[in-house]
Amino acid sequence: MSQLHRIEAKEIEDRYARGWHCLGLAEDYKDGKAHTLDIFGTKLVAYQGEDKEIHILDGYCPHMGADLSKGCIEGNSIRCPFHDWRWDSDGKCDEIPYAKRIPRKAQIKSWPISEQNNLLFIWNDPEGNPPIEEQAIPRVEASFSDDWADWEVADLTINTNCRELIDNIADKAHFGPVHESPNTFFSNRFEAHVAEQTMIGNSPRLSGESQLKTVATYYGPAYQITEMTGEMDGMPIHSILLNCHVPIDRDSFQLRYGVLVQKVPGLTAEQNREIAQGYIQLAQEAFFEDVAIWDTKVRVDNPILCDGDGPVYQLRKWYDQFYVDAADVKEEVKERQYFEYIDEKHEEKLEAEPA
Repeated sequence: MSQLHRIEAKEIEDRYARGWHCLGLAEDYKDGKAHTLDIFGTKLVAYQGEDKEIHILDGYCPHMGADLSKGCIEGNSIRCPFHDWRWDSDGKCDEIPYAKRIPRKAQIKSWPISEQNNLLFIWNDPEGNPPIEEQAIPRVEASFSDDWADWEVADLTINTNCRELIDNIADKAHFGPVHESPNTFFSNRFEAHVAEQTMIGNSPRLSGESQLKTVATYYGPAYQITEMTGEMDGMPIHSILLNCHVPIDRDSFQLRYGVLVQKVPGLTAEQNREIAQGYIQLAQEAFFEDVAIWDTKVRVDNPILCDGDGPVYQLRKWYDQFYVDAADVKEEVKERQYFEYIDEKHEEKLEAEPA
């Protein structure tokens, strides 16, 4: 009698990935209000100062623990609602109305941020190191072009660990059963902080009877941009999808998904916006199909894989680099790996890229 395979799942470490995380449209934080961010297992506060820059600080006042996001913005600082201690954009206390001197330890964390592609990003590093230059968010020219409709972005809270979402990069076999989008070509490339998925197939939802091609690229652990060509109601559509997440805690994350759609000549601005909103709805439906699985599945660290599955173990090895100290990232993870699947007469094959 063969030995049964037992599912293994070690306890999830209380640590969050090193890298840029997208917080949605930058414009949403430029309304003169303090915004609460319940992320990375804690609370942060985001606000725009009089310098027109967005600032993000630790959200709890170290004096007596009040929520700074309930305070008021003054200049480039935010004032605590409890005892009026004021914290500047660098995280230093710059005023205590009733004190003769400010304690030397009166300092909270100011988080690195970046605005790119009209989106706001926050840098997380458990070691407290500054952003890595070569991992800067690449520019998406379409987000600045009049030939494309503006971003349409929606968000959703998902109650599972974010690795379940990351697994989708390599899990080629689920697209047919879950999304009714079987693929005839599928490939993965892992290199340094980049993970790329290329897929060609058919999707009744996104391409009708025509071929659908997507090139989805993760830049770091939490920000993915997808170039997609398909059609809607018989009309060719070129779109760019945003798929990004920020962990709330170890067992939940906030998912933001958005779309840029190339404007169709001859249509009004409102009609083009309706197309973009339609794609958002379709993307949401697709995510809910995944969520239905995540809500009832168990975490598996040692999955049994067959020759028709994608390179899940290699993907997870790539992803793990963001959860260790920078000095402990192995050189082999930075090297290029390529995996390719081609459906030829229904014969499945996963092979290394030809030299």
